[in-house]
Amino acid sequence: PGDRVLVQGAGGGVATAAILLARAAGLWVRVVTRDPAKAGRAAELGAHEVVMSGARLPSDCDVVLDTVGQATWKSSLAAVRPGGTVVLSGATTGFDAPTNLARLFSRQINVLGSTMGTRTELEDLIGFLVAGGVRPLVDSVAPLDSAREQFSRLLSGQVFGKVVVEP
Repeated sequence: PGDRVLVQGAGGGVATAAILLARAAGLWVRVVTRDPAKAGRAAELGAHEVVMSGARLPSDCDVVLDTVGQATWKSSLAAVRPGGTVVLSGATTGFDAPTNLARLFSRQINVLGSTMGTRTELEDLIGFLVAGGVRPLVDSVAPLDSAREQFSRLLSGQVFGKVVVEP
């Protein structure tokens, strides 16, 4: 799709993976976050630019990855260039996001919903990860009996990266 990627939110597992993967693919990465500590961590991961939520973005991006949903949907549509793509792969803040349909068609914005891929795409991704040396960022590893607490940490935004729960 393009060279400039915007990632909405900096701390979740999908967002941190997106930063790492986009950088490994040679793309320019901007991250929008509400948390100053996560802004610094996103920069350490390789984001070229980190913008705090609510700030005016200096330019549009080719692709916007939104895993937040309702709270960031309007700004995701505003941040993508004409003819660009918004990829929605989560809705941690809710599913009901009013959409300015005129903006969608007048700017010819593509909207792509994404959850997972095919087996072939997974194999391609693994090959890319191995070749590029990219590894997921793990926030913490916890025992299975603490799963409820780990989900609470995820929902409250207290994590930066993946949370692994193991038996």
